[in-house]
This record gives sequence, structure tokens and C-alpha cells, in this order.
Amino acid sequence: MLEGIHLPTVNASLNALAAVFLLFGFYFIRNRRIAAHRACMLTAFACSVLFLISYLTYHYQVGSVRYQGTGTVRTIYLTILATHTVLAAAVPFLAVITLVRALRERFNRHRAIARWTLPIWLYVSVTGVVIYLMLYGAPWA
Repeated sequence: MLEGIHLPTVNASLNALAAVFLLFGFYFIRNRRIAAHRACMLTAFACSVLFLISYLTYHYQVGSVRYQGTGTVRTIYLTILATHTVLAAAVPFLAVITLVRALRERFNRHRAIARWTLPIWLYVSVTGVVIYLMLYGAPWA
């Protein structure tokens, strides 16, 4: 942990921001606002890259954090964590491929993979926040 900075909160915030930018990016492309879509998706990508750097830094320093809940809530947590982890491993590859296809203006191929990338990336971003809340509680509470 960096002095005065709680990296899990930074991580959850970056995940939340990525999710918001993904949703706005989807909205903008549906409304044919290409420049706004591009800006949102590049920002979502930047948030996810910053998240990954912060996440790896934190876990390098701290190791893994064990969930303290028991019973049904623990089962729910572990289910969310398992699906999140498996899909999170795919997001960097999917996001880069999707981004490269768009930047190379291969829009048919971009759309074909974006149909998969968006829901997976969005799920990983949202469940990242859920995992944070389950592990650490709401910072505002």
C-alpha cells in the first residue's frame, strides 16, 4: 500500500469508471456518435490499464486477501470471484484485439469481436467493484 492511498479503493474506482465509459461508449455507437464512442472506449481502456497496474502493485505488496464471510454469502462471493477471474484473464486480449481492429478501420471485424468483448469487459468491471465491496465494505459507510 502506498502511503495514504488504499489501492483496493483505487482499483474499484478504476473498474467503476471503466464500466461507466463502456456503457457510454455503447450508447454513443448506437446513436452513431463515432468520435464520442471512440473517446469513451479509449478512456475505458486507459482505466483498465491503470487498474491492472494498480492491482498488480497491490497484490505484489500484500499477496492475496481472504474473504471473511461464511455460509451462503461465501459461496456467492466465490462464484462471483471464479467467473470474474476466468473472464478477467480474457479481457486484455479481447480489448486489445477489438481496439486494434477499430484503429485499423476494420470495422466489420471490430464489430464481430466487440459483441463479445463489451459484455465480458463490462461484467469483469462491475464484478470487480462487487468483489471490492464484499471484501472491504463500502468506503462511504
